[in-house]
Amino acid sequence: MFLLNGQILRTDTPFTHNGVQYPANWLNLSTPEEKTALGITEVTQQARPDDRFYWVTELSDGTYNTTPKQLHDDKANNAIGLITNWTNTINDTANKMLQPTDWMIIRKAERNINVDANTTSYRANVISYCNTLVSEVANTSTVDQLVTIITTQNWPKV
Repeated sequence: MFLLNGQILRTDTPFTHNGVQYPANWLNLSTPEEKTALGITEVTQQARPDDRFYWVTELSDGTYNTTPKQLHDDKANNAIGLITNWTNTINDTANKMLQPTDWMIIRKAERNINVDANTTSYRANVISYCNTLVSEVANTSTVDQLVTIITTQNWPKV
């Protein structure tokens, strides 16, 4: 990413500087010296913070302002916090993982046909992992802790 006078210049986009129009391919074709002569600097763009956890505003220089979203529910304003939102998401994930084998559990209950050990083990692992995640999320005290929990999930495989 390139900056000129604190403004982002995007490659393959024309720009104007001091009354001179530069074509869309100028940044790709120009030398570092030509860019420096105009006052253009190259900067590494910061990775965009995760919008699932932060209110993110992109600034004109390619950096971001972030404000953590609220962890806890705000009942007075009828706002759901991150903890409730992620608890619901985790429970939904577990439910979707269990659904393909639910018929086996119903078959067992209705007709007493055994469920194979692999399926029983898998379901127990999904339920256990779901409970662990829900507990970790409930006990988190910062958005950064929550980000770590959510981004390092390792659900059981079939």
